[in-house]
Amino acid sequence: MKSIDNLQWRYATKKFDCQKTLITDQIDTLVQAFNLTATSYGLQPCRMIVVQNQEIKNAMVEKAFGQKQVADCSAVLVLCTKHVDVEYVNEYFELVKKIRSTPDEVLKPFKNQLTQSFSEKQKVEVEQWSKNQAYIALGNLMTVCAQERIDSCPMEGFLPEQIDELLDLQKQGLKSVLLLPVGHRAKDDVFSKMEKVRRPQQEMVQYV
Repeated sequence: MKSIDNLQWRYATKKFDCQKTLITDQIDTLVQAFNLTATSYGLQPCRMIVVQNQEIKNAMVEKAFGQKQVADCSAVLVLCTKHVDVEYVNEYFELVKKIRSTPDEVLKPFKNQLTQSFSEKQKVEVEQWSKNQAYIALGNLMTVCAQERIDSCPMEGFLPEQIDELLDLQKQGLKSVLLLPVGHRAKDDVFSKMEKVRRPQQEMVQYV
């Protein structure tokens, strides 16, 4: 039941203790968890920016509609999408060959399938698919945070274009889609003492 206890412990932290910071090992655990997140086809169309610079975090407050969590947390994890095209898909299969030494004749059918699929997709369709993968990463990160007793607060409420400009993401071909401030809850965050509000489990889950 330890996993359930940890998920009961977590909540969307409204107030972080700005005097407490995560240690390097904790940040590294989250970085590794992000990189190990399952993604469709294994293509990893997401990137993560770890923002620890206090001036940049302070500048993020206005762009996050005044939500102070981005300034007071230990780090803001900015989940971004990267456009996937045929060239990106080809790079992925080169990586597969390098790591697994898989012969071309084995990879070719799947490679051809993916390159054809992405060559036919509209840009907006690929962007939505990539954003869906970012949500998978977010869920994984939040679960790992709970297991490691790291507080977090998932955020959709921010101005992506302004965050992109602040972090100079456009030059990297990235678009911010989600924020995850992480750190330690403040002792006086009243939300940490509140009972979780969830519909009854029997209403939410069916067994067939």
